[in-house]
Amino acid sequence: MARVSAVAHRGDPYRARENTLASFASAVAAGADAVELDVRTTADGVPVVLHDPTLKRLWGQDVPVAELTAAELADRTGGGVPTLCAALDVTAPVRTLIDLPERSAAIARAALDAVREAGAAGRVYYCGDPAALRTVREAEPEAEICLTWKRASWPREPLLAALRPRWLNYRFGLITPETIERAHARGCLVSAWTADSRRTMRRLLALGVESITTNRIGALRAELAARR
Repeated sequence: MARVSAVAHRGDPYRARENTLASFASAVAAGADAVELDVRTTADGVPVVLHDPTLKRLWGQDVPVAELTAAELADRTGGGVPTLCAALDVTAPVRTLIDLPERSAAIARAALDAVREAGAAGRVYYCGDPAALRTVREAEPEAEICLTWKRASWPREPLLAALRPRWLNYRFGLITPETIERAHARGCLVSAWTADSRRTMRRLLALGVESITTNRIGALRAELAARR
């Protein structure tokens, strides 16, 4: 039976606020094989971990992260939004899936620099906006790429040739037996996001995906244990 990777989406958000050091530590303790996190940059170019472009949803402040310096961001959130380097230190026991949600070469390069600074290149892989992933591939020919795909249609061949992804990372509802067969025929593994119900987890496991990203890492670990 093939091993399936359990990826913690933004950490363990049912136990601690998403994309925080506490959330990442909780996910590692819960048995995640990898932690997924989102990267943006501050006004002074520091890569930090936050999904949204503003602080409104998580921190109640309708201000763009890109308009704050790292020091201002830390002051406004009480240090709650970690730098990427700090996050990589906490996730060191497992792999880290860096999501680059913006079509930004600058953010991608800042993330790559932080990964090098942390000595984490061997345990990091990348997903997110295809344009940002192109920057990753151009800068790091050996980087592991997990191509995020949100459409039922097959990714364009020129894009696949340029990115050379190890993974095709699909929204879970798009995955069918045909999806998996075609990905495997091309030499790609299949990752599903973001599956939170146990019924969905079981369906994906039955289909034969190699990785599942979830907000409920404890539930996924239980399903994987039951499967074994």
